[in-house]
Amino acid sequence: MSDPEKIIAELESEFVELYKILKFEGLAESGGNAKRVIQDGLVSVNGEVETRKRKKIRAGDQIDFIDHHIDVIGKADE
Repeated sequence: MSDPEKIIAELESEFVELYKILKFEGLAESGGNAKRVIQDGLVSVNGEVETRKRKKIRAGDQIDFIDHHIDVIGKADE
């Protein structure tokens, strides 16, 4: 098994909904596809499986989806 691909996602606001991160980072073909993979339990946030599509993701959160790891940062974290 290979190491997960690491992605840095920079927030433009205080938070963003989980499904939007998957869509914006190109890990889901559409918002609907992103919502399905979350609902199916394929995404974890901070080490816990997350099935809430609209979970608010904030700077400091970590998302894992298949072979991708996303570190979420805020604009001030640069």
